[in-house]
Amino acid sequence: MTEKKANTKIRLMTLAGAMTALTVIFTAYIFHIPVGVNGGYVHFGDSVIYLSAVLLPAPYAMIVGALGGGIADLLTAPMWAVATVIIKMLIVLPFTSKSDALLTKRNIIAPIISFFISATGYYIAEKILFGSEVALLSALSGSLVQSGGSAIFFYIGAAAFQSAGIKRNILKFTS
Repeated sequence: MTEKKANTKIRLMTLAGAMTALTVIFTAYIFHIPVGVNGGYVHFGDSVIYLSAVLLPAPYAMIVGALGGGIADLLTAPMWAVATVIIKMLIVLPFTSKSDALLTKRNIIAPIISFFISATGYYIAEKILFGSEVALLSALSGSLVQSGGSAIFFYIGAAAFQSAGIKRNILKFTS
């Protein structure tokens, strides 16, 4: 491996680590609002995962989602950790980081697709964990509020990052 490639990997891993830490903080502590009787909660950690998905290559963003969401659940609602690791890896897939712009057409629609991935995943997890016939309503309502808030926070953050040239700076340091 060349020195340039090694430096790029180190920079991407460092950014992924920082985004993972932010995901944990925004999921477990900042705007962490418990909902329902099954240990679920609303948070803005998904918006950090979405930002990771538009800033980092997909494998790095998937690690941010899995580790950030998984660690946050281990700290706050451990029964959800396994499902969260899988779901948070999957919610980055609708996004693209291949454009210099953060708010591409694809990335504007991506949070909506991520909502369906999240709602479906947590519905299945809730059904497995609790066997409840109310799981669909609970999963959809919780995911709708969380995903909606995270989408708005993502759009604001992505617009601010885009106007500040954050992506351009990241590309400069990882090229």
